[in-house]
Amino acid sequence: QVQLVESGGGLVQAGGSLRLSCAASGRTISSYAMGWFRQAPGKEREFVAAVTWSGHRIYYSDSVKGRFTISRDNAKNTVYLQMNSLKPEDTAVYYCAADFWGPGADTPERYEDWGQGTQVTVSS
Repeated sequence: QVQLVESGGGLVQAGGSLRLSCAASGRTISSYAMGWFRQAPGKEREFVAAVTWSGHRIYYSDSVKGRFTISRDNAKNTVYLQMNSLKPEDTAVYYCAADFWGPGADTPERYEDWGQGTQVTVSS
């Protein structure tokens, strides 16, 4: 099991940027696909981005493609989500998740370990 802690959330104006970090402990994430999901009030948790253990395959939801960038630093046991050109509809709690030897799936059920989330609020 890997423990995940997200940070970097906050309040930003539309058009601004934030960089989320997900620090892992307990196990190395080098054997894990890592994903970012988000959940807005009253809505289901939705896929944002994922990266395979090697970093060779990266996936984004259509709603964030071209604006968000997922990256990983296995040496630091950390995953990042750079979010640019933020929109009010990006407002949500953002969660980091780990899937042991996973394919970088877009379904939350695939992921075994989750962080507590970090709030991102984008004002118009």
